[in-house]
Amino acid sequence: MTTNDMFSKNFTPQHGEAVSVAPNVMRVTCANTGPFTFQGTNSYIVGSDTLAVIDPGPENDAHLQALLQAINGRTVSHIIITHTHIDHSPLAARLKNHTGAKIVGAAPHFSARELHLGEVNALDASADRDYAPDAILADGELVEGSEWALQAISTPGHTANHLSFALNDTGIVFTGDHIMAWATSIVAPPDGSMNQYMDSLDKMLARDDRLYFPGHGGPVTSPKRFVRGLKTHRKMREGAILERLSKGDETIPEMVSQIYRSTDPRLHGAAGLSVFAQLEALIERGLVTCDGDASLENRFKLANDKI
Repeated sequence: MTTNDMFSKNFTPQHGEAVSVAPNVMRVTCANTGPFTFQGTNSYIVGSDTLAVIDPGPENDAHLQALLQAINGRTVSHIIITHTHIDHSPLAARLKNHTGAKIVGAAPHFSARELHLGEVNALDASADRDYAPDAILADGELVEGSEWALQAISTPGHTANHLSFALNDTGIVFTGDHIMAWATSIVAPPDGSMNQYMDSLDKMLARDDRLYFPGHGGPVTSPKRFVRGLKTHRKMREGAILERLSKGDETIPEMVSQIYRSTDPRLHGAAGLSVFAQLEALIERGLVTCDGDASLENRFKLANDKI
């Protein structure tokens, strides 16, 4: 698989409808479309008698009503959160009020590292600071219903608190924003960490899953092949950054303008955050240096050059 053909935008969201995607698994996609959310946030309903709802989504009245219609009066024991971005977790509180379910999963939002002096978190507005779980799940911990069990898999990188969830005995994993078929996950310091993200890819690669259901877009049907492709894609981006540095580029906007020439300009801001994340990872490995603490505004050089 090449990085040019690995991603697929072949997905029909059927906004507001409950779509059966696997035995006892339904998908309801919110109509919060956009350059970062693709066709909207996927919420998943697991079970047939007692239910779990994974990632209820953003504050959206129509989506809440669609979820309640799909639930159709059945018992919801758990509302499960993969991570605390505003397109995934805010609706949990209102859904809890309607169903009495416990909110479990990711920890309250926190960053992968502390802010540097004077640094501004570019994704701070994306965090759900009102999220209040009834229980925080650790890596490997189970959530169980009468006919299903979901196991938490710690997959930090996109956010520091990101969890994926394996539906036991099915080979299915709900991957949130860690692994998606339509695009790579945004990794942006200080909220996210590229080194953590790559470690989480290795963790998923070591598993023997058959199907991923992500937070946006369609399923990943060949997980191992796709994860290997994601690793190759990130390594190619890393190589492109090192090449731009070798050619004299020192700032992130300079690198983005060259590396992402064919990318939608609306995504250049996100591309800059990903370049920043990879530069931080390269600094940690001793391959790149920076004039002070790494930031979006600072200048970078190869480690064997002088700042």
